[in-house]
Amino acid sequence: MNIRSNMPAHQLTLPADTTRRLWTAAELRRLELAGILHPEERVELIAGEIVAVSPKGARHEVLRNELILYWSDRRPRDVKFAEEPPLTLDEHYEPEPDIILFPASLRVNEVDGKTVLLVVEIADSSLSWDLGTKAQAYAMFGVREYWVINARTLATTVHRHPGPDGYGETTTVPATDVQTPSLVPALGLRIADLQIEPA
Repeated sequence: MNIRSNMPAHQLTLPADTTRRLWTAAELRRLELAGILHPEERVELIAGEIVAVSPKGARHEVLRNELILYWSDRRPRDVKFAEEPPLTLDEHYEPEPDIILFPASLRVNEVDGKTVLLVVEIADSSLSWDLGTKAQAYAMFGVREYWVINARTLATTVHRHPGPDGYGETTTVPATDVQTPSLVPALGLRIADLQIEPA
């Protein structure tokens, strides 16, 4: 089974004539139901490969929880959010972002790249993966806004204007500046205002 750690694809060295067997989201679900993949074994499907998710540190979990609490108190009625949901982009791409915001008219399993309002990844050991491979995947499938929050510095890399070659606009927002989701402006915030201890 081609389960691998989340190293960038350019670091893999395989013979030129290697044929890879690509997995689908439906097959991944069957592996989970059969007990081959255990619930505590967190994986994502990226380009048809089952990728083991990096362990999350305490700071990552605190930041995600504080962000959810902040947004819960301010959430407009026409917006929902979910933590670590499978986000099916197509049959070979199903990442599990830390947080997604999406229209309240949808169930979480109906959300895709074009309907999700914001995808948030909180990165500690996974920073290069989230800014590289995953950013490319989200852009390719039309995710309109993608945030990568650095768990150590609390700076956020904001990606907008997706296209087949990546995001057309990428900016880094310091924790002390207000950052506002373009599709959900009511949920703007300063990361520095959350209850996070300095790194």
